[in-house]
Amino acid sequence: MKAYKNSRKWSGRLGLLLAASLFSAQPVLAQDDAPLTPDQQLARDIYRDVVAFRTARGQQQVPAMVAYLVDRFKQAGFSDDDIQVTDYDSEGEKTQGLMVTYRAKPGSTAKPIVLLGHMDVVDALAKDWVRPPFTLVEEDGYFFGRATLDNKYGITNLTATFLRLKAEGWQPSRDLVLVFSGDEESGMISTRAQAKYVADNIDPEFILNSDAGGVALAEDDTPVAFRVQSAEKTFATFELTITNPGGHSSRPRSDNAIYELATALGKIAAYQFPVRATELTRSYFATAGKLTPGELGQAMLRFAADPSDAPAIATLRANPEAVGTLGTTCIATMLQAGHAENALPQSATATVNCRIFPGEGAAATEAKLKQVIGNDAVAFKLITNVTESPESVLRDDVQAALRYSLDKRYPGMTILPYMESGGTDGMHYRTLGYDTVAISGAAMKASDMFAHGLNERLPVASFYGGLDHWYWILKKLAE
Repeated sequence: MKAYKNSRKWSGRLGLLLAASLFSAQPVLAQDDAPLTPDQQLARDIYRDVVAFRTARGQQQVPAMVAYLVDRFKQAGFSDDDIQVTDYDSEGEKTQGLMVTYRAKPGSTAKPIVLLGHMDVVDALAKDWVRPPFTLVEEDGYFFGRATLDNKYGITNLTATFLRLKAEGWQPSRDLVLVFSGDEESGMISTRAQAKYVADNIDPEFILNSDAGGVALAEDDTPVAFRVQSAEKTFATFELTITNPGGHSSRPRSDNAIYELATALGKIAAYQFPVRATELTRSYFATAGKLTPGELGQAMLRFAADPSDAPAIATLRANPEAVGTLGTTCIATMLQAGHAENALPQSATATVNCRIFPGEGAAATEAKLKQVIGNDAVAFKLITNVTESPESVLRDDVQAALRYSLDKRYPGMTILPYMESGGTDGMHYRTLGYDTVAISGAAMKASDMFAHGLNERLPVASFYGGLDHWYWILKKLAE
């Protein structure tokens, strides 16, 4: 880990972005046509600028985004010694991580707090989107663009909060450390290295993540609950391959690689892993069921009372928002087969992504898939570095700070710990023994969730409404 030095050069694109953000001629207007406050304008400018970096795998844009953020922090008064940039080789591609320390007042003895976010994104192709994916577009009450939610909203919110607190001259009672990773969506090489550095050199009291959780809204935009990610499933991806001699397409064989692979995938599609329940997931459903209307809410309550309730399980499995909480899931996500239109395929490969319930493990999941397929000709290859992490505790002090912040926006809102079906940087810190919870400031309804998909968006009201979220939490935890 090395301190950032002034010798790093900006790209021309970065200079244009910075110029645009610093010298915008016209003030942006809020939805009610009221001019934005200086803090809101700053956050929106940062949001616009970071969305413009195509920090997807293969685009080599993470270093440019890091340089942009470094300049923002330095302009705000953070010193070279406060800023650390590290280079990583993520599966053959260069990326970077960024760490920024907000120093505690002299004489502080309290252990630091680490705050997580990731700068990289899942790629988006302009030809597939309605609007340009790497241009922030405000339209119909939404901000559109890749990573407007996952996770450049988190990066923006944490960065803007640090700059705002610094401008106020506030001194925390403990060090606050931003840790932004560069390849969370792919190899997580930077994440693993940063987690080890944090454990060896910072040893924080606990860790807060910006990349999950947040306010759940009903479809009529009524606030329902604040979701706190306290655990996450294990991420494991397998390649399943069938090979055979192939031949001329005019002389078909019975052992066609594509057909055999298709048969195997059909068996995986038809299989459902056993239902699992823990104290956390049952508690989640017990609370969520009271807040969820109709048949789905009733199913949640019945499952919380009896995890063997078959009708409740069927209802929950039919709901994309609930199915991942019931147990392990494995789904085919990519296919590759054949080499010519007039030749029998010599190989066929499918990528199968599994989200494994805590405690089951990747090896047991692979063994179960092989049993389900029942064909020894299907070769399995695990292509991810698997990290299995425990549940984290929602500490009393974190819950109190969260309550303090929430009551300024949603007085009395239910705080609801849950298990994430996806994966975040947080798993690597939990594995090292640190309580890590994700508490994004975003407010979303299920129908607006397009992370990793087409036309990703965040409600404009959610963006501005959440800008005080981290501000009050950090003030409470480090006052």
